[in-house]
Order: sequence, then structure tokens, then C-alpha cells
Amino acid sequence: MSEIVNASKSTADEVEFLQGPRSRPSELFFAIKIFREFIRGFRAFHFLGPCVTIFGSARFNEGHPFYEVGRKIGQEVSRLGFTVMIGGGPGLMEAANRGARDVRGRSIGCNITLSTEQHPNPYLDKWVNINYFFVRKVLLSKYSYAFVVLPGGYGTLDEFFEAITLIQTEKIKHFPVVLIGKDYHKQLHEHILNLAQNGTIKKSDIDLYLLTDSIEEAMTFIEENAVKKFSLKRKKEYKPVTWLGERK
Repeated sequence: MSEIVNASKSTADEVEFLQGPRSRPSELFFAIKIFREFIRGFRAFHFLGPCVTIFGSARFNEGHPFYEVGRKIGQEVSRLGFTVMIGGGPGLMEAANRGARDVRGRSIGCNITLSTEQHPNPYLDKWVNINYFFVRKVLLSKYSYAFVVLPGGYGTLDEFFEAITLIQTEKIKHFPVVLIGKDYHKQLHEHILNLAQNGTIKKSDIDLYLLTDSIEEAMTFIEENAVKKFSLKRKKEYKPVTWLGERK
């Protein structure tokens, strides 16, 4: 699947939207565009099995130590029977898709259209381009039974906190969240401990994620808290409806 996207037009639309109330027809048209993005994502990912979403930097490319970590995680997640779901771009996202490809696993991407940096990587089996971050985040969580967070920047941290906030507030079930990289995330973890000390989160909220350097520990954690906890099995796959233009 491929799409031609005008990123500059998307940015202009968002700037106009954020300027405040507009005419009712304009607001309705914008809501319809958002609805179409959701439907496009639902159609693209309707035939997936259970997924694990892997987050990580778009800037750590092949040759960086964490690239190989991401590739290995993609392999092991596939071996557990999951579809690897990522943000669709380069760097550690590419590494995870590449790892899935190494072991003939399925991998998909939910790519965000940006003027720089983000483009679908060549190891995706299927992807969809999304204009709005909030639509993308819904899609990345909708299909996933676990989340693996590799080192990254603002976007990766946003996705990490989105996942644990949804779990903390019981908007989604207590799916396993794994934070990879003890040294990289040391200060982040210390800050979260500080939140608990100051009472802005419960002490038990620290247990909403696992911080580790061990891929083996991460996979055991996911197997215990996703596969076994939710009795996951490969479900009977839906068949595409031809007259709806669906395909696997």
C-alpha cells in the first residue's frame, strides 16, 4: 500500500483548525476528514492478528547500537506470534520491521506525514499514512496487547506516556509496557520515582512498566502479561469483502 500525501497542506489545515471556531460547514468538513482517516486505518489493519507496538527514535539508524536491539526485538516479538506494529518511519522503527522480516513475521506501520524525517521504511508489509497525530496514536494502541519503548525523543516519550496513562486511568486494560535501555532512561525513571514521592502518581503506578536491558526479560514479561494473561491465540482471520475493495 502506498499513498501520495501533501504534508504542507495537512500542516496548513491544522494551523487553520487551531485558530479557533470556524463556520459550521468548515467544522463539519474537518470532522469528516478525521473520520475518513480513522476508516482508512481500520480498513488497512482489519486483517491483523494481535499486535505489539514498538516505539523508538527515527534518528538512530543502522550502525547505532540500539538499531540492532530494535531488530532483535522485532524478531522475538514475531516469534511470540504477534504482528509488529510501528510508527512506519526510519531508524529504530525500521529496525523492528526489519527484524520481523528476518523471521518471516508480519509487520505494519502507521506513518505520520511530516515535512522532514518521516517516510515509510522498506521493511513494511503494509502501512497507512496519517495526517493527524491523535488519529495515529489511536491506531497504534487499538490493535496492541503490549508496548515496547526503545530510546527516542519527544515523540517516543509522548507515546510511552500515552500508553501508561491509558492503563493508569483504565481506559485500556493493563497491557505490558517495556522500557528498553536502563542507562538511556535512567533520569526518566528517577523522575517517575519523584512523581510517586510527591504523590502525583501512586507508588503502584511505577509498576505500570518494566525497565530493562534484557530482551529475554522483556519477552518473558510480554508472554506472561499479554499472551498468557489474555489467553491470546491466533484468531480466525476475517476474509476480505471484495465489493468493499478490501485486501489482506
